[in-house]
Amino acid sequence: MFNITKRALLAAVTSLPLMAGSAWAEGLISIIVTDPANPYWFTEGEVAKATAEELGYEATVAAHKGDTNVESNLVDAAITNKAVAIILDPANADGSVGVVRKATEAGIPVFLVNAEINESGIAIAQLVSNNAQGAALGAVAWQEIVGDEAKYVEFFGNPADNNAATRSNGYKTVLSQYPGLEKVAEEVANWDRTLGYNKMQSIMQANPDIDAVISGNDEMALGAIAALKEAGRLEGVVIGGFDGSPDAVAAVKAGEMAYTVLQPVAVFSREAVIQADYYIKNGSPMVSDEKQLFDCLLITPENVANYTAPFTLSE
Repeated sequence: MFNITKRALLAAVTSLPLMAGSAWAEGLISIIVTDPANPYWFTEGEVAKATAEELGYEATVAAHKGDTNVESNLVDAAITNKAVAIILDPANADGSVGVVRKATEAGIPVFLVNAEINESGIAIAQLVSNNAQGAALGAVAWQEIVGDEAKYVEFFGNPADNNAATRSNGYKTVLSQYPGLEKVAEEVANWDRTLGYNKMQSIMQANPDIDAVISGNDEMALGAIAALKEAGRLEGVVIGGFDGSPDAVAAVKAGEMAYTVLQPVAVFSREAVIQADYYIKNGSPMVSDEKQLFDCLLITPENVANYTAPFTLSE
């Protein structure tokens, strides 16, 4: 499993400049992520917490694990505890609209990270990876390695998360231009490594000849790698991931994964807290656009040595 030290995270955080005012602050910033068992969401929470504390706030990190009822309870707790801001990775594009509205009506500004909700004008800001750009970036790289003809598998993330469909559509836009690329299976694995492993085992039984895998995130791709390796069928299979997690980077270094698309989670998690700090002090958004996109980067064997901290690629 992943191994991210707080020292490495703090190195990533403090390497990024603060853009808000330097006046000392106080109060609680409540940070709610999906599941810190996943290194991506762990980094999201820890970077946000470190940034909040650096700016002078108290900060707590909690997880809803995709459950909107748990999410609602956590938002209720933030309201009860008189949080001055909430940093939220929403559980559901539709189902989280209500909790964002509830917090806003209670006078607590909400800053969404990583995933959007399907309503504007409630959260102060929605800061997310440019998933369409990242998916196209990955699909182009994947096709260049795979070639014009192959039998491949796609792993799809959580259907309640708009990012899953955006990435899948991005893959389709690129790969549909090559009629010799045959998708023999598409499986929903909910961003989960174990599900990726189990689904890959089933896919291999039905499709003995698989040339490649393209995945909506790294965890599902790493599960597929484990299943292929266990079956002695990993060699020659091109696998592409999405997130830029430390375990995926290790797989790129080991030659097991062709690439991973890095989501700048360390950047936008920090930026969300900086924007929250600005709003708390000024009563107005720091950035006029509610929805803010952060471009993804490609990690390959050629530049993997520049991965200097979790979810951080240095120039």
